[in-house]
Amino acid sequence: MGKTDLSYTLADIASRIGAELRGDGSVEVKGLATLQKAQAGQISFLANKNYLKHLKDTCASAVILPSSLADQCSTNVLMMENSYFGYALCSQLFAPQWSSMSGVSTSAVVSESAKLGDGVTIGSNAVVEDDAEIGDGVVVGPGCYIGVGSVVGANTQLRPNVTVYHGVSIGARVLIHSGAVIGSDGFGFAPNRGDWAKIAQLGGVVIGDDVEIGANTTIDRGALDDTVIETGAKLDNQIQIAHNVRVGAYTVIAACVGVSGSSSIGKHCMIGGGVGIAGHLEIADQVQITGMTLVTHNIKEPGIYSSGTAVEPNASWRKNVARFRQLDQLARRVRVLEQGGRRKSDAD
Repeated sequence: MGKTDLSYTLADIASRIGAELRGDGSVEVKGLATLQKAQAGQISFLANKNYLKHLKDTCASAVILPSSLADQCSTNVLMMENSYFGYALCSQLFAPQWSSMSGVSTSAVVSESAKLGDGVTIGSNAVVEDDAEIGDGVVVGPGCYIGVGSVVGANTQLRPNVTVYHGVSIGARVLIHSGAVIGSDGFGFAPNRGDWAKIAQLGGVVIGDDVEIGANTTIDRGALDDTVIETGAKLDNQIQIAHNVRVGAYTVIAACVGVSGSSSIGKHCMIGGGVGIAGHLEIADQVQITGMTLVTHNIKEPGIYSSGTAVEPNASWRKNVARFRQLDQLARRVRVLEQGGRRKSDAD
């Protein structure tokens, strides 16, 4: 980020992010930048030692870094052992305000039976249905829809064009990005003689406090029980969470993941981009699943899990695929050879 209209002294920033300042606390900072591109009046950070080579030449007014690297920095230092966390906190100080709205727009449609807390903002063309409850300080962006009986907790932000169906409960300080759909029907159909009967989805969605949900992500309502996203979970863009899924507290899920119905993901998990998780599975706490992995069975122990093959030149890939098709035949031949060898050994 370049310079902004916001300004802080280094002493103020150190206090706000919990860093130890070494240098001139009166220096004014107006933005963030990388070590390579930072100029005077900007602050940078060092969290990856691959960028250590840029530290000595940076023009930043200050750098957030671990104390072990402080002596290698020629400018002011904000010392934090988790410097990436420090960068995250600092970025929040310089984040531009996404909306200048206040109050309820004259073009918004708000039911008379809806309950609005103090300081609520509702943007143009938004709709709030009967018996919905909107907590203090909530911002509902333009074009949003909040269904009958849904609850939105205090200081939550719905960016433009978020759809919240009926019977959804959203906690406090939640951030939901544009295009997200919360509480749509789960994919439930009963077969009958070649036809399909729709199963009404009678559950809801419960989202805990401090959750973030990315753009165009969909979270289906439960068939009978609720779909649940626990406190502190972070969901990227374009994720599909099917009916009756549970996502544990502080789990992070990258873009384009699909989680099938009734699966449960534990706490503090990390799910890479493009992962597919089959239905009715249990995934333990503190599991990491690398990108493009297909999960078809329970994961009962913490750890790192992967499937699939990495990219390689097409000619090599084609040869390996051909050999993969031969693996079963090869395994049978090896088994026959082993059995023959054992029979010969017994005869000896």
